[in-house]
Amino acid sequence: MKNDNSIVGVAEGTHHTPGHSEHTGDIPPQQVFPTLLSTLGEHRELTFFHYHIVDLPVILYDKEYGLDIYPNIHKMQEAGKYTLSTTHQIVKSKNLGEKPTFDLSVTSLVCFQWLAMIILLVAFFVAGKRARKKPVSAPKGIQNLLETIFVFIRDDVVVPNIPNRKLAYKLLPYFVSLFVFILLMNLFGLIPGGHTATGALGTTAGLALTALFVINGTAIKQIGLKNWLKHLLGGAPWYLFFIMIPIEIISMFTKPFALTVRLFANMTAGHVVLLSLVGLIFYMKTLVFAVVAVPFSIFMYALELLVAFLQAFIFTILTAVFTGLAIGEHSEHSDGHH
Repeated sequence: MKNDNSIVGVAEGTHHTPGHSEHTGDIPPQQVFPTLLSTLGEHRELTFFHYHIVDLPVILYDKEYGLDIYPNIHKMQEAGKYTLSTTHQIVKSKNLGEKPTFDLSVTSLVCFQWLAMIILLVAFFVAGKRARKKPVSAPKGIQNLLETIFVFIRDDVVVPNIPNRKLAYKLLPYFVSLFVFILLMNLFGLIPGGHTATGALGTTAGLALTALFVINGTAIKQIGLKNWLKHLLGGAPWYLFFIMIPIEIISMFTKPFALTVRLFANMTAGHVVLLSLVGLIFYMKTLVFAVVAVPFSIFMYALELLVAFLQAFIFTILTAVFTGLAIGEHSEHSDGHH
């Protein structure tokens, strides 16, 4: 998803091809909003503002054709096996309604996920190196920032929600990584020319899937498979298993589903509002409306900054809460016995 600042050029009629531009008047008023909204989502090229940087590879696997790798979408179309539908989806050329079995292509949002991973790996490596070199000195710079985040997640998110303190410290690296990774991807969308990777359902679903494994894997390891299966009865008598077990299984999957939709919807909604305000300026084409819309856009931008931090915190703390609930009182008993 592109940030609203990165798509003003699109509203003005600029094209992604370098050296080519149009004027605002070239886009009819009724096409302003479709043009702006078309910039949302994943793209098969990496851009900065309206400047084209590089085409991204297309990687497809199909039971009929096997594995195919193309340097860009144009080479894919020239090969003849696949083409783009009217909705810009990759489909088979001989059967326009059939998609390849797997689309493993690198997209713009994937690139920004990789960028977030690289930045975090470098930041934690530098901070860890400084901590080992000067263990008794006051932290500075990136080390101070990461230690502040670490203490915040430990004292306000993980330890209060996971009853077993030893287990809480063991899971702490996961929750810290989860928070900073989501936060960094959220903030990328607020940088002019940036993309919000958490504005894709695939990204948020992947994060929720890791939470699902952590929640249930930790519970099984901590309380044992037998006690975990007992939780599927929800405290009801065993003869109600045919009612309670399906309900508990559905509940098990609705939690990560809620995490997926909440993060995706909140990160998408703010961008849509910003796009609408920008689009209204070009749609109305009046200076008076621009004077009103610009302050609202600035306010929404500040609100988006708050939402970026808030959604990272909510995703992390809910995962910690669900982990603590999955463990239940068994963890407290085992911890006290230990």
